[in-house]
Formats: sequence, C-alpha cells, structure tokens
Amino acid sequence: MKISRPALAAVACGGALGALARHLVHAAFPNPPHALQWTLLVVSVTGCLLIGLLTVWIERHPGHPLVGPFLSTGFLGGFTTFSSYAVNVEDKFHSGDTGVAVIHLVLTPVLAMIAVFVGTAVARRVM
Repeated sequence: MKISRPALAAVACGGALGALARHLVHAAFPNPPHALQWTLLVVSVTGCLLIGLLTVWIERHPGHPLVGPFLSTGFLGGFTTFSSYAVNVEDKFHSGDTGVAVIHLVLTPVLAMIAVFVGTAVARRVM
C-alpha cells in the first residue's frame, strides 16, 4: 500500500492540532484525580459526533482529497485518542476507584457510538 507524502503530512498536521486541542480542553477543564473524567468523556463523545457529521459531509461534498485525512484521521484522531481513555480507566482501577473506572469504561464507548449515529443522522438530514 502506497501512501502519498501529502496525505502523511495532512494526517500528521491534523493529528498534532487535534492533540493540542485535546490538551487545551483538559487544561481549561481539569477534573479531580478520583472523579469521573468528564472532560475526557466530553472530548470523546464530541469527537465522535463530529466524525459522524464529517463522514457524511465528505461523502456529499467531496473536495480536496486531503480534507478527510487531515480532519478525520488527523485532527479527530488526535483529539479523541483512545489511549487517553484506556490509560484513564487503568489509572482509576489501579488507584482503587473501581466504580469510577467501570462507569468510564462503559459510558465512553456507549455514548461515543450514540454520538456517531446522531452525527451521521443529523448530517444526512441537513446536508
């Protein structure tokens, strides 16, 4: 599989900006150490809603071929990184906050999937 350098650059730039955006959101809305990480949950669900909207938008309004890799794989991939979710759940289990860990473990993927379905449904009706 050959991947073009422009596509790699688009994903890398988008990913850097998405990770920076996630960091800034977490810095602006910090959560107490033993509480449910609401900021991470909101970032994950918002990113999934946006990817649902973006998927339909790109389907219906194909433009420059680097828009999808930049926004989807790059920006939203960096913004909603699964590793942040996973390490947060592990940290909660490790520190004895089992209830919070289980809530976060279950709530994030359920709400994320709902957000993707809502995003695509809204986009299909509006676009």
